Amino acid sequence: MSILVYTESENGKLKKAALEVVSYAKAIADQMGTSVTALAVNAENVETLGNYGASKVLLVNNEALKEFNAKTYSATLQQAAKKEGAQVVVLSSSANSKYLAPLLAVGLEAGYVSNVVEAPSSVSPFTVKHSAFTNKAFANTEINTEVKIVGLSNNSFGLVEADGSATVEDFSPSLPDSGVTVTSVDKATDKVSIADAEIVVSGGRGLKGPENWGMIEDLAEVLGAATACSKPVSDLGWRPHSEHVGQTGKPVASNLYIAIGISGAIQHLAGINASKVKVVINTDPEAPFFKAADYGVVGDAFEVVPKLVEKLKAFKAANA
Repeated sequence: MSILVYTESENGKLKKAALEVVSYAKAIADQMGTSVTALAVNAENVETLGNYGASKVLLVNNEALKEFNAKTYSATLQQAAKKEGAQVVVLSSSANSKYLAPLLAVGLEAGYVSNVVEAPSSVSPFTVKHSAFTNKAFANTEINTEVKIVGLSNNSFGLVEADGSATVEDFSPSLPDSGVTVTSVDKATDKVSIADAEIVVSGGRGLKGPENWGMIEDLAEVLGAATACSKPVSDLGWRPHSEHVGQTGKPVASNLYIAIGISGAIQHLAGINASKVKVVINTDPEAPFFKAADYGVVGDAFEVVPKLVEKLKAFKAANA
């Protein structure tokens, strides 16, 4: 018996979310008196998963899994779970994992809870706390099936290093015909991914036009952050839709979310509510975002942001 973890990677590099789900799985394993097995697909340096609590890594090297496909990845995880006799399977809350988890739940006849934010309060019965109503509330849910699937909310548990090492074992699952062929994938390679970013700097219509987006990028660069935007901005074509965050765009669960010139429509707030610290810069003191923010600056972004960038650069230079 073990805890099985699906560790995501991109271009062979393990994502931060992969280390977080292993850390989380180790907490469950300690409660249950068992060990953690990580499943990695076409990834490098998987031994590092041992630093976060995995005692074994099942490494799959297969060109058929080069591009994500929920059907083939689900089959891979099902076979790994049965091989290890896994009682609990842990995934992240990435878009891919949320697509994958329901198929996996059906295949393993398992209960599935997404957006989990804490280690189980009890493992008998198995009870987890998760966000609900677009992060406006929390629920405690018991999973009563023999196999349990947990989707961990990004940046909710953090990275916890552990003393130990992981053995690496080659794993060759039998893959079904997915019925889908990926012909090409276009990705931005020069930016921090919104899904993986610890800090996100987001702009809205208050920036008045795409020609003013340079200060958003300047602030993001000095913070090592991802850039994002509100729905009206992407609808106007100022920024690509890949940067649109909110309930109808990409969800954000960063450690710090900075909203510049964004009033705070309910759909936008629903998509970023899982972020730990929210900062808003807006000229309108009545903007809805101020009610949801941890910190607010009432001021003109064209004055505030350049000064903020200047101060941050000076601080970094003094502490280099």
